[in-house]
Amino acid sequence: MFTIAWIALISYFIGSVPAGYLVGRLAGIDIRTVGSGNIGATNVLRTLGKPLGYAVFLFDFAKGVAAVALSIFIYDSHGAIRTSRELCGIIAAVCCVIGHVYPVWLRFKGGKGVATSAGVLFGLMPVAAVIMGLIWIVVFQATRYVSIASIVAALAAPLVIGVMLWLGWLRTPVLLYFSLFIAAMVVVRHRSNFSRLLSGTEQRFRRK
Repeated sequence: MFTIAWIALISYFIGSVPAGYLVGRLAGIDIRTVGSGNIGATNVLRTLGKPLGYAVFLFDFAKGVAAVALSIFIYDSHGAIRTSRELCGIIAAVCCVIGHVYPVWLRFKGGKGVATSAGVLFGLMPVAAVIMGLIWIVVFQATRYVSIASIVAALAAPLVIGVMLWLGWLRTPVLLYFSLFIAAMVVVRHRSNFSRLLSGTEQRFRRK
């Protein structure tokens, strides 16, 4: 139990590293005071340009992968853990996403968790993560809204994982419950986007 607590704590702090905020500070601005006010990659991209926006996305994605990989490493090197390898990964994934969304360094006001959720999903289920990525791309290309693409991809995750369970590609329903958590977290964190979409003020990426 003590080891599980360490996995949860370390994963939270990995997730809580606010890449978008730090990049903004290096560029001389507080990213929370410009654009949408979010510290995520989309706001950084719109405010500071594509190179920094992509860098923040990759960093936030890598946080998720790293947290899951570290939890599996700890499980493999600590034979006394009384739980499954998969459950350790899920605990790390949940805590990492929570750390990103509610970082202690920024008074628990973080990003929306999309990139980090994609990272932990890739660490746990690479095939499902690739399918989610393709869904995101298709929806974004059709709508040019990052928010809609992120919400649709998150909501599709439980459906995709449910099909994978039915086909026997996955062995435990715990991963389905985890995907429901991720979907709920992404939807809740996009409440303001729903309001802007309804009022017609949500920013979209224009085609060149």
